[in-house]
Amino acid sequence: MITVRVKLFATLRRYRPGLGIGEAFSVDLPAGATIEQLIAHLGLSGPEAKLIFVNVVSRDRAYVLAPGDDVSIFPPVGGG
Repeated sequence: MITVRVKLFATLRRYRPGLGIGEAFSVDLPAGATIEQLIAHLGLSGPEAKLIFVNVVSRDRAYVLAPGDDVSIFPPVGGG
């Protein structure tokens, strides 16, 4: 098992009611888990989790997580 710290931003915070803005929470996953597996574990729908950063570096969903990683997940961003 590994433990990672996760932060959900903007509309994704609804998946963790009561969590403060920018507040992280711990998630335990099997060793070798990917970002895609983390997203499924959190119950996020695929398109909702658009931008993912691990330790402040943008990563794709196939990235294998390591113990202690800090994962930030953002929804699609719009604007003009």
